[in-house]
Amino acid sequence: MTMQPPWILRTGASKFASAPLSAKFGIAIVTLYVLIALSAPYLAPYGEAEIVGTQFEPWSARFWFGTDNLGRDMLTRLVFGARNTIGIALVTTTLAFSIGAFAGLAAATLGGWADQILSRLVDVLMSIPQLIFALFLLSIFGTSIPTLIIVIAVLDSTRVFRLTRAVAVNAAVCDYVEVARLRGEGPIWIMTREILPNITPTLVAEFGLRFCFVFLLISGLSFLGIGIQPPTADWGSMVRETATLIVYGDITPLLPAGAIALLAVSVNLVVDWFLHSASGLKD
Repeated sequence: MTMQPPWILRTGASKFASAPLSAKFGIAIVTLYVLIALSAPYLAPYGEAEIVGTQFEPWSARFWFGTDNLGRDMLTRLVFGARNTIGIALVTTTLAFSIGAFAGLAAATLGGWADQILSRLVDVLMSIPQLIFALFLLSIFGTSIPTLIIVIAVLDSTRVFRLTRAVAVNAAVCDYVEVARLRGEGPIWIMTREILPNITPTLVAEFGLRFCFVFLLISGLSFLGIGIQPPTADWGSMVRETATLIVYGDITPLLPAGAIALLAVSVNLVVDWFLHSASGLKD
């Protein structure tokens, strides 16, 4: 008797096989990025901050993508930049969702003054442009990685709160929620067992989009010099450090910029496919 793969694997494989080419491309690129990030210490030819040559050496057999302004290998920095940029963005997005989704579910479930207080607090935070607010807070509390994660997560959680509350309010008036209340179930049960399972596809899709916004924001802050600090490799700071090469017709600064753009496009392709798949299941 042959062993059959688990149901979830068979379902996932069938969905991938029927996915459009754009979704397969996005999944392949995202998977490649994740593998590079996880294997960075084994793939990189040199140390993350190791100075192995003179500044701005051209592409060669020794340095495939040349060196940066301090003589560090660009290929090595790109590989470690994948681990740092993706890893920090993933942790930040997860924290933002933990805060925003819980607050949004609580506001929709409790209603009344709890909803009003949380909603008005979020309105105040969202009234200030996110980039300016992040610059202000980071200049006060410093630019360490934990501070960067907390500041961006708190600011980004306001967007998650708005979406979660909007979809949870619609679910909170459904019959199954009213039945749960009549049974005497508490707010936590209603949030986690009645409302959350019915809004999960929307939140999963939003997670992918928010991940894109978060790592673009982190890269932008690093480009400005207040994001991930050297010698930690980061794609945004790599663009800044090699920007002068553009004047001489060298495309090296486009490598980290292209890595950022390719990841953003790939994640959006996967999210778009997921939304179409989820809507097809509902139909």
